[in-house]
Amino acid sequence: MPSTETWELLSYVVTVIGLPLAIFVFLFEHRKSLESEEEEVYQLLSDNYQDFLRVALDNPDLRLFSQTGLEPATEEQRERQLIIFSMLTSLFERAYLLLYEDAMTAKQKRRWNSWEDYIIEWCRKPHYRSLLPQMLQGEDPDFVNYIKGLAETSRMSETPTD
Repeated sequence: MPSTETWELLSYVVTVIGLPLAIFVFLFEHRKSLESEEEEVYQLLSDNYQDFLRVALDNPDLRLFSQTGLEPATEEQRERQLIIFSMLTSLFERAYLLLYEDAMTAKQKRRWNSWEDYIIEWCRKPHYRSLLPQMLQGEDPDFVNYIKGLAETSRMSETPTD
C-alpha cells in the first residue's frame, strides 16, 4: 500500500502536470469546435448564395447580372427584381451579422473577404444600388452603414474624375 508521502507526491504531479494538460486539451477541443461551427456557418451561407444564383438564373428576363439592368421594365418585372434583390440583401445582412467582426483572425478575414467581394460586385450595379435605400429600411444599423459605404465607394468609382 502506497505511503502518505507517495499519495502526496502523486497529487502534486496531477496538480502540476495533469491539470494544465487537461486545461490545454479542453481549450484545444473548444477552439476546434468553434472553428468547425464557423466553417459550417460559412458553408450554409455559401449554399444560400448558390440558391440565390439559381433564382437569378431562373429570371433571365430581369437581366440581374447586367451592368445596366432592364430598361424599360414592366411593373411585374420591377416587382420581381425588387423581391430578388431583397432576398440578396437579406443574405448579405445575415452574412454580415454572422461573419463580420471588427477584429478577425486571418481565417475569419479570408471568409469575410469573399462576402465583401459579392457585396461590392452587386453594389457596382446601378440597378441594385438604386434599390438599396428601399431594401435597407428596418435592417441592422451597422450593416446599413457598412453596405451604404460600399455602395457609395462603388458609385464614386464609376464617376470619371477630370
